Amino acid sequence: MTARHPYVAVVGGGIGGLALALGLRRQGIEAVVHEQAPGLAHAGAGIAIGANGHRVLRELGVAEPLAATAVRPLRADFRHWRTGRSMVAHRLADTYEQRFGAPFWTVERAAVQQALLTALGPRHVRLGARCTGVEQTADAAVIRFADGSTAEADAVVGADGIHSAVRHSVFGPDEAVFSGTSGYRALVPMERLRHIPELAEPVLWLWFGPGRHFIAYPVAAGRLLNFLAVVPDRNWTVESWSAQGDPAVLRAAFAGWHPFVTEILDAAEHPGRWALYDREPQRTWSTGRVTLLGDAAHAMLPHHGQGANQALEDAVTLARLLARTDAGRAASALRAYERLRRPRTRLLQAGSRKNAGCFQLPDGPEADARNARLATLPDDLAWIHGHDALGALHTTAPEPV
Repeated sequence: MTARHPYVAVVGGGIGGLALALGLRRQGIEAVVHEQAPGLAHAGAGIAIGANGHRVLRELGVAEPLAATAVRPLRADFRHWRTGRSMVAHRLADTYEQRFGAPFWTVERAAVQQALLTALGPRHVRLGARCTGVEQTADAAVIRFADGSTAEADAVVGADGIHSAVRHSVFGPDEAVFSGTSGYRALVPMERLRHIPELAEPVLWLWFGPGRHFIAYPVAAGRLLNFLAVVPDRNWTVESWSAQGDPAVLRAAFAGWHPFVTEILDAAEHPGRWALYDREPQRTWSTGRVTLLGDAAHAMLPHHGQGANQALEDAVTLARLLARTDAGRAASALRAYERLRRPRTRLLQAGSRKNAGCFQLPDGPEADARNARLATLPDDLAWIHGHDALGALHTTAPEPV
């Protein structure tokens, strides 16, 4: 009897879950995404896609349609919070692409999600399916849903975010780690910002100051400016893409900052606000026929700009490993995936935590030392952006057995 490929059930319809399902189907493997929301609302604002993530989008066949609205910033410019002095700037665009073999993009999260969904096809996504638990039998993994239905698969992948129901069901309860900070996000039409001359060029702006920082970059073919403003607040613990922040409170948090920052904040009418959490690295992601992907496996703070990129790397790695095996040996592919991905994501989790403090130093010797280190940033981050998930799979991944 001919062995067959595993049938895979993916829990979670974000970027990681959709990328995995698309990657699997491109390898000839049946996969269905189970998403708890009644519709894919495309929450969030802008994200940065490094060369490591872009290689995955190219592999999945969605880089070309995204190129129409993605922005290639000319440089990353690090600025002093009050004076506006450029502490250091690094070329991106062609310089970055020549070094790392793929471009650096800033793009709307919704655009990436929609491109993946279009390529996958909506019939492979089941909406309104809230997972309440996962069980395993000798031959399959079974997902239970809130409506009483179940779904059986040869492998189940929890791509359902930092508060993953799959992780909770399989590995037991654990606590997300609150950073003591929250992030405000908004997309501001560029037409409201024409009086800021610096925005005439596509640039990744990073402003560092005492206790807070501000990052901004264009998306949507330059029609919108995305910003992330991170502030300390141990009382705001709402971790939600849809929670609204008070514009007056946001502006007050950046009082005294350079007009570039304050004028952008003045133009933001309805900023979203969410508490920033991560998790301690998991001891293991996989057990039997169940594994985790993206934030469900390795939630990290947004201070490396790598959350979506790492979910994409996870997705293409797992898809290729599952394509190498058959239904009866799916568990071995999941173990191989975890062995390959855990060391890299642990380093990124730790680095993202460390950056939170580095970005928010008060003026003084520590900030001066940080600014000096910024000069070597392209070399320091080469291990992140230069990574080729498929290349790593070919050279170091053990074959499933």
